[in-house]
Amino acid sequence: MFKHSIFLRIYAGLVVLVAIVALFAYLLVQIINYQRAQEYRESLTDGISFIISEGIARQQTVQQKIDWISDASDLLELPIYYVDANKVDLSRAEQKRISQQKAAVRYDAQNSIAYIIIGLKNDTNHYLYVKVDKIGERQMKALPIFILDYLVYYPGQEKEYLAKIQKHFSYPIEIAKVQNLPLDSEQIGRLRLDHSIILYRDSATVRGTTISIVSPIPSTPSEVLVLGPVPLFNWMPFQLAAGITLLSLFVLSLGVYGLILPMQRKIREVNYALNRMKSGDLSLRLPIDGTDEMASLASSYNSMSDHIQRLIEAQRELMRAVSHELRTPVARIRFGMEMLAEEDDYEYRIQQVDMIDKDIEALNTLIDEIMTYAKLEQGTPSLDFEKIVLAEVLEQVATETEALKTQKEIIVEAPLPSVIADAERRYLHRVVQNLVGNAVRYCDHKIVISGGITDAGMAYVCVEDDGPGIPEEDRKRIFEAFARLDDSRTRASGGYGLGLSIVSRIAYWFGGRIEVDASPTLKGARFTMSWPAKRFAKSNKKKLGSKESLDN
Repeated sequence: MFKHSIFLRIYAGLVVLVAIVALFAYLLVQIINYQRAQEYRESLTDGISFIISEGIARQQTVQQKIDWISDASDLLELPIYYVDANKVDLSRAEQKRISQQKAAVRYDAQNSIAYIIIGLKNDTNHYLYVKVDKIGERQMKALPIFILDYLVYYPGQEKEYLAKIQKHFSYPIEIAKVQNLPLDSEQIGRLRLDHSIILYRDSATVRGTTISIVSPIPSTPSEVLVLGPVPLFNWMPFQLAAGITLLSLFVLSLGVYGLILPMQRKIREVNYALNRMKSGDLSLRLPIDGTDEMASLASSYNSMSDHIQRLIEAQRELMRAVSHELRTPVARIRFGMEMLAEEDDYEYRIQQVDMIDKDIEALNTLIDEIMTYAKLEQGTPSLDFEKIVLAEVLEQVATETEALKTQKEIIVEAPLPSVIADAERRYLHRVVQNLVGNAVRYCDHKIVISGGITDAGMAYVCVEDDGPGIPEEDRKRIFEAFARLDDSRTRASGGYGLGLSIVSRIAYWFGGRIEVDASPTLKGARFTMSWPAKRFAKSNKKKLGSKESLDN
């Protein structure tokens, strides 16, 4: 059922598309956040790496540098190594960062360990290698100590040099008055005891939660060194969320457009075909691609076009044939009327009146045949299906035919009375009557009528004769309106060429088919009409349907 419905495919496609877009958005967020986290880690280490590099550069000897590094390691409680540059394999991006006096950070996500590589000022032969396996208050409170150690060399110019190194920090650093900070008495007391404090601020703004480190300056008790506020890493900032949402909606809209585009293209084709039909061109047919609703619509359009075109052609042919058929009896009536006007013999006049009456009866019969054929051809019959005993219909037609004194032997091989099929009695009687009448005209001596139900559940009626039969190349043409294989013989027998056409249309509306072949026993023609013995619809009214069962 899934492949037969374009709407189910679209709905399922939307579900799959939403899942794919959600997965795509998740992976994109992870990739972007991985890069953002790396940039965040690097931004936090750039400033302090510069200060550490400056501190080591002030040491005169290698031993002094090693001692300074050892003190820094103890202060940070982190292992710091003074390594040869040729032992460290740097990528091009890491080399570029170190050349810009920035730190290179390598993060091991599995073990949650960061490795910081710091270039040394005036020492290209060594790198400082820091292993960061923990970040706590001890490490954060140690950061101001390195900055104050740097500012010790510039007494009285602390603020000026602080402003110069600000470019190396991603967060603000400044010297501020204690009274200008939003501190409580406990925090001020801790500053007076030369203890650094950490301030947490949770804001509803884009910055979110921030951390500030406040450290006392020994030389000026009224002033403190403030680092921050430093924003904590936000995994889903507003800009990223908005960007990912817009991108996801864009990808989703493209996917929806891709799902709708085939249906839109097919609807455009149908609309174009309908416009062509409206202009009178019925030759265009739609391609049938698949088995979904659009394919069904294309098939229905093609069937409708075929039906309309066939109706128009049948109407034209009917008009030509009717005008031709009407000329002969009308001409005979006119001739008879002229003879009546000129003849005084009473008996001859009575004879002419009888002939005129027969011609009028022939006209009535022709009109009745034409009306029946037109009603069936235009797809308007209302068929009242009921349970029919096939034997009753076959025997009724045989009895009616024998009453006409045709001098033909009619044999009825009727099925058992228990053989019942769903049919419209009036039209089934008309089928058997037309087939038997056709056989009477062309047989030599014998006609066999039979019927029944096959193992496949198809009901059938069959009429065979011992006449000359029908050539194989003409077996389809005989079901066309006013078709005659032998005009002179048909006219002599009184036929109009509509009987088999009516049978063909009744078979179509019964949902069956009519076939003709050679009789295996009588060697003449054998006509067999078959149709479903049981109707599957709840209603017994057969409505106008698609042309699937017969195309004669």
